[in-house]
Amino acid sequence: MTTFVRADAVDTSPTAARAKALAARYDALDAEALLAALAVHEFPGRIALVSSFGAEAAILLHLCARIDPAFPVVFIDSGRLFVETLRYRDELVARLGLTDVRSVGPEPAAVALADPDDDLWARHADGCCGLRKVVPLQRALAPFAAWVTGRKRYHGAERQHLPKIEPADGRIKVNPLADWTRNDVEAYLTRHGLPRHPLVAAGFSSIGCVPCTDRVVPGEAARSGRWRGGAKTECGIHLRLRDEAAAAAS
Repeated sequence: MTTFVRADAVDTSPTAARAKALAARYDALDAEALLAALAVHEFPGRIALVSSFGAEAAILLHLCARIDPAFPVVFIDSGRLFVETLRYRDELVARLGLTDVRSVGPEPAAVALADPDDDLWARHADGCCGLRKVVPLQRALAPFAAWVTGRKRYHGAERQHLPKIEPADGRIKVNPLADWTRNDVEAYLTRHGLPRHPLVAAGFSSIGCVPCTDRVVPGEAARSGRWRGGAKTECGIHLRLRDEAAAAAS
């Protein structure tokens, strides 16, 4: 059975030590300066942005494009995404001039084996995320020493105490917008005239796969529409996937 677990144990690895050193050096920088320092000085050619092309994704895509249009971007196409997301991806790639967007997804043979009736999301949501997102991302990150996410503390749940720089399974994970608020997000999108994901206007504030994404109502947390009605709050790419599950999904 696929299980995601939080990495709560104290990490004494060399990666953790480097994350601590990088945080001491760069944590006070704003998002663009932090990204530039890591991309140019610390991990040249070895850092990628992992983007969902979702509700808030345009910000980091815009920042990375300003640093270098060839900044590698990994897009996980689970095969269950909204068609609006795929169109939005194409719109942003063209508008921002991004030249290295890598779409990755599950192996067809793995899907046929683990989800032959296309209902794994309903039977075992963690298993579906492991198959369609976590394992493909593990393959895509193989060439990189660091990766960038768009997570923010105001999203709540596991993200409330999010650091800007952290260790993650032997790599450095960077959360440049960790301390941004909802108002910061809206102000940046407006200031730079960035297009909004078309589903935002329809009430979706966090956008993932079709069967596991719902609208939110005013007053709800930004991610409350994800896996509504269950205890699940993360797809798993930011949690640790047990080895036996990864093997079963690969």
